[in-house]
Order: sequence, then C-alpha cells, then structure tokens
Amino acid sequence: MELLKIMAAEKAKRFQEKANHRDTGAYAQNYGAHREGISMKEVADYYTQWANSDKYEVDLGPERYRGPKLAAESLCELIPENRESARVLDIASGTGFLGLELWEKGFRSIDGLDPSEGMIEAARKKNVYTNLICDFMSDQKLDINAGTYDVAVIAGGMGEGHIPCNALPEIIRIVKAGGYVVIVMREEYLVHVGDYKDRLEPLMKELEISGKWKKISRKIVPNYSFENKGVIFVFQKL
Repeated sequence: MELLKIMAAEKAKRFQEKANHRDTGAYAQNYGAHREGISMKEVADYYTQWANSDKYEVDLGPERYRGPKLAAESLCELIPENRESARVLDIASGTGFLGLELWEKGFRSIDGLDPSEGMIEAARKKNVYTNLICDFMSDQKLDINAGTYDVAVIAGGMGEGHIPCNALPEIIRIVKAGGYVVIVMREEYLVHVGDYKDRLEPLMKELEISGKWKKISRKIVPNYSFENKGVIFVFQKL
C-alpha cells in the first residue's frame, strides 16, 4: 500500500510539473478533497467552501474532468428513448454538472443527492433537478422508498472520505428491479483508496453472486480527470 501511495504521489508530481499554473491549482484543489484520512464530514465541508468560492466549476471544467459527460453518455446508451419518464438519482450531484448533461439529453425527472449544502445550493440554480436531497450516501437508510429510481448514477463521488463500499446495498435498494446502477470513477482509486482496495470490486462480485444485481460492463476510459484513466461500471438490479 505504501508503494502505491508513493507511485501516486510521483504521478501527481509529474502532472503538476508539466501542467500550466491553472491546471496545477485545480489539481491541488481537487486533491484537497481526496487527501488521505479525510472524513465524510470534512469532505462535505470542503466542497461547500469550494462551491462558495465560485472556483469549483472552473477547476473541474470539462477540459479537466469528463466524469459527467461519460456518465451521461452511459445513461443514454441504457435508455435510448422515453428518457423524459425515466427517474434518475444523481448521487454526489455536486453543483449539477451531470444533471445539466442529462437534461440536455432529454431526461426530465432527475433528483440530486449530495452531503454538501454549498453544492446543493449551486445545483439548485441549474433548474434541472426535481428534488435535491442534502444527505450522505452511506450504509444508512435514506429517506427514499425502495425501488424509486430507474437509474442511480455516481460520477466523481468515489474517493477517499467519499462514498464508502458499504453504501452499495443502499444504492441497490432505491433502484427498481430491472433498473441500473452506473458508477464512474478514477481507476487508480480502486487501489489507492484504502476502503476500496481489495474490497470494492470483491463486494460488487458478492452482490452479483447473491442475486442483487448483475454486471453489464466494466470499461476503462482515458482522460477521465487530470489525464488519469477512469472506469465505468454498469450494473442491472435483479
């Protein structure tokens, strides 16, 4: 694990050495939200401060962070028609990047969930969400009925101090039978984040074996964020 952390630090250093001043600043800001040992409460507070600074959407613009675009494309493949009637939960909705992408592609019933009050208020201004819920995505039961959504999607909500492995059963609970769970994240977090290393994908497999869902695809994509590879998981609830 220590070797992996050293390798990640070296990779970050190389990116910052060749990046311009703005990219370096944005990378450092994003790193602050994923620093080792950060708690979920600290993450929420950090994002609120970032949102209130009016720099978040500049720092994580589409030229640096493609998560929302990749997630929206995945949902369009899963739901090629009648998108206006599909109920979607955007988990870790942030300032509404993904909600806006989905709205532009014809989705009209989009709810957002995020633990950061600052992010929720910024997302509200996009006018694309039916409901916005300020809460953590964890193993605790949400105030959402079982089988509510056709799709639950995460783009950028995975990382140190972010959505934990043990949240997966609760995500599955709120999705309809036959509905989908889409997770878009940085690939290296599978080994660099302590909660995910040797746990996240094995748990995904356990949930498949136990008949909770089935894996539709696992795809590696280039340039997910700050030139890092991403991975897109798509599951269907059984």
